[in-house]
Amino acid sequence: MTSTLRRRPAQRRSVERVERMLDECALLLDEVGYEAMTTKEVARRAEVPIGTFYQFFHDKQGLVRALARRNLEAFLSRVIDRIPKADLGHWTDLVDLAIDEFVAMKRTTPGFAVLDFGEVLLGPGGPAVGGSKTALDGTQENNMVVAERLRTLTLELLDAPVGPGLDRALLVAVEATDAVLKLAFRVDPAGDALLIAECKHLVRRYLADHLA
Repeated sequence: MTSTLRRRPAQRRSVERVERMLDECALLLDEVGYEAMTTKEVARRAEVPIGTFYQFFHDKQGLVRALARRNLEAFLSRVIDRIPKADLGHWTDLVDLAIDEFVAMKRTTPGFAVLDFGEVLLGPGGPAVGGSKTALDGTQENNMVVAERLRTLTLELLDAPVGPGLDRALLVAVEATDAVLKLAFRVDPAGDALLIAECKHLVRRYLADHLA
């Protein structure tokens, strides 16, 4: 992945400043939305000089891209952390676990309801009002990057032969999940339970043709 930062923080103080700016970005996305959020306000709330902001980020979009990257890493970490504690009798249980973690982040993680992995949404169910479809990588679409990361996780976890076409199948599964969960959050701001259940069913049945 290409870097979303103008320069990487090296010292602990710089790392903390970058994290504070990302935290405030997430809060402001919830409070005022992407269009009304300004770099000046992010810097003020993070208690850093505006010059410090531009040391690390090119602009507001660069800040949002960095937050999207952090969101993806947080999502994958949550999934990985839950696996040893979960009762995974079958690989389909991993589908449920991943979707549950994504939905939980939509409901509880600051900023995640309107910015998960790149596109900034008007609300949890869309439409898109900012951000970028290539925010995570700069070249590939966001869902392609997410699918690649999930493929790596899947191959590490499954002690079973993986059929051909897994890359394509995971991309289709991520795209389908994205679409159905957006619908679930349009129907209900907290996420419609029946549509979330249908999303799990859809992905499990589809991937059954590609995973042993």
